[in-house]
Amino acid sequence: MRFLNNKHKEKGLKAEEEACEFLKTLGFEMVERNFFSKFGEIDIIAFKKGVLHFIEVKSGENFDPIYAITPSKLKKMIKTIRCYLSQKDPNSDFCIDALIVKNGKFELLENITF
Repeated sequence: MRFLNNKHKEKGLKAEEEACEFLKTLGFEMVERNFFSKFGEIDIIAFKKGVLHFIEVKSGENFDPIYAITPSKLKKMIKTIRCYLSQKDPNSDFCIDALIVKNGKFELLENITF
């Protein structure tokens, strides 16, 4: 079972690496990766045109990864974002994005809500 968890984690990290490279081609500046709070984790924090983007990366081959971003996940992200902003810059403009990686293709969904 541990092998599967490590394999799953490795796939996720690879998807995040590829996601960062993709975001750079769109003009994003990487600020931080894997920011943790007691509420959860933000995969990528990036900056573009005066706005901080808190980006959840989801990947999959046999299913649509967007369905892994649930209202519960978004609530945890919002709490984690509040922690980040309180530590860094509480007055920053920000949005929550999803970056879907499927079969080597990328789809950026900006300003997602529930």
